[in-house]
Amino acid sequence: MKNLMLIRHAKSNWDSPSSDKMRSLSSRGIADAHLISSFLASYLNERCIVWCSTAKRAKDTATIFLQNMIWPLDSIIFKDELYTFDANELTNAIKKCNNSYDCIILFGHNSAITDFVNKFGDVFIDNVPTTGFVSMNFDTDSWQNISKGHTKKVVFPRDLKSNDRE
Repeated sequence: MKNLMLIRHAKSNWDSPSSDKMRSLSSRGIADAHLISSFLASYLNERCIVWCSTAKRAKDTATIFLQNMIWPLDSIIFKDELYTFDANELTNAIKKCNNSYDCIILFGHNSAITDFVNKFGDVFIDNVPTTGFVSMNFDTDSWQNISKGHTKKVVFPRDLKSNDRE
């Protein structure tokens, strides 16, 4: 059994002039990353490998998650191939994972994440929002052989916020 936890980076700041890869998080993005990571801290498995896109907004999101989970920050593996918006490229990266790991926590980007969960999951998701979390199980012992899996858990920031604060 392989378990994949996909986390879309938190909301980025479009107000500062910088390249796409160097955009930082907005204050809402920081708050949402704390909200989701605190909620999921007991759910996330310490035996997982943690992969992250090399984009600053993904790195910052991963850092907040690991700090709230009290995990060492040096356990994050930054992969330039995860700086993609294409589901096929994301799939290829995941399928290269060493089979000794049964669980991946992956911080990445849309539309790759939404397209991936709709191709491989059993629950249709119109759009995985920023800081959205989707956990999937695959009934296989090989990442190379992942195919249709089971969508196990979906958590979005709006699920944890009260309606009167929106």
